[in-house]
Amino acid sequence: MMARFTSFVLFAEMRTGSNFLEANLNALPGLSCLGEVFNPHFIGKKDQTEMFGVDLAARERDPFALLAALRAKTEGMAGFRYFHDHDARVLPALLDDPACAKIILTRNPVDSYVSWKIAQATGQWKLTNAKNLKTAQADFDAAEFRAHLEALQGFQLQLMHGLQTRGQTAFYIDYDDIQDVAVLNGLAAWLGLEARLEGLDDKLKKQNPEEIGEKVTNLPEMEAALARLDRFNLNRTPNFEPRRPPAIPSFVAAGGLLFQPIRSGPEAQVKAWLLAHGPLEGDFVQKSLRQWKRAHPGHRSFTVIRHPLLRAHQAFLSQIVSGKLSEHRQALIRGQGADLPPPGKPFADLDQHRAAFAAFLRYAKLSVAGQMGQRVSPHWASQSAVLQGFAGFQTPDLVLREDQLAEGLAFAAAEAGLTALAPPAADRAAHDALAAIWLPDLEEAAREAYPRDYMGFGFGPWRDAR
Repeated sequence: MMARFTSFVLFAEMRTGSNFLEANLNALPGLSCLGEVFNPHFIGKKDQTEMFGVDLAARERDPFALLAALRAKTEGMAGFRYFHDHDARVLPALLDDPACAKIILTRNPVDSYVSWKIAQATGQWKLTNAKNLKTAQADFDAAEFRAHLEALQGFQLQLMHGLQTRGQTAFYIDYDDIQDVAVLNGLAAWLGLEARLEGLDDKLKKQNPEEIGEKVTNLPEMEAALARLDRFNLNRTPNFEPRRPPAIPSFVAAGGLLFQPIRSGPEAQVKAWLLAHGPLEGDFVQKSLRQWKRAHPGHRSFTVIRHPLLRAHQAFLSQIVSGKLSEHRQALIRGQGADLPPPGKPFADLDQHRAAFAAFLRYAKLSVAGQMGQRVSPHWASQSAVLQGFAGFQTPDLVLREDQLAEGLAFAAAEAGLTALAPPAADRAAHDALAAIWLPDLEEAAREAYPRDYMGFGFGPWRDAR
């Protein structure tokens, strides 16, 4: 009888016990787990930049060549660990392949978050000798935890839907189960291996065995933050909620108006205008946002769309040139040959600026189309996609346009029963920065990067709209 599986992938996240599970899987004859093969920073393990003759640059160009090589050149059943922020291009191929076994390792997100914070503080990501243990307490950051949770939820839902639509299933294993030899041998049987473990690998040691309350410096704040979230069983994936995280923590409100910002738009100007109507409320989650809506009958919600070329240029300056998104910056340099000044420094001249922005528009086109290894940043995701994300909770009542912002905000205020105040000043800095380098070729590149926005919202050339 032919084997059901010929390869495997271990879906996991940082601080879920994936190193320990990999070590035990590698103790089984006939199986090799090769580490984080599609990690953006290395191949397989930290500081390793090549595997099977494929280096980082070659993997960026064609990740499937590395996938084929590791399967062809590894004796027995080959596999690797894959996290939510690894190269997204290979995920469909893994899900499409029924001969690739899917193992899904989960852990309570609070535990994994606190463990991650402690590892950051100590610099100790693995422990093989207990005498070398470094200890620290974590500072629980509510906003950071929500981002952590949303990333885990989104990936688990993506896996669940991908497996369901393909008629496949996975072997789910929890962090607490990886210490159980019987469970690991059950996994070996499910994979179709004859070998079994007699004991657990004892090289890796548990780093933080204390109660969760002893691991954080601000337990009351953590408890209060968690109490604001809807109660659901976090460690029993794949049934995570919310199903489509719509960036609710970025929403802000004043009076009866709720602003749902699209990143790299006139966000600061609109918030300043909103602040004139009363103190800003924010840091929402679904529960508190529903409470706000109930407490403000007659409320109105709105967002503001910006011309795609202007928005892309603002994202380029604020996220790439500034160095804030270093991974994307390096990918832009490596993949598109962009000539960028040191992070936060000005361009040598307009020609360098223009050429680098043109390279970014090519990068954005590939990114939005899912053809880059890095995740799509909300700063340059299409505005159509951002609005669809909002709809996972509630679509805004009004979609305003930046070039008609004064009229749009006056209408929104009137709808909410507020006195219209002076409109915000135009974002001249963003306009002037783009005007200095504008050429028709940039218009065409932006249209190629964001065809849905141009078609869906009826945008024309930016130069004509100024």
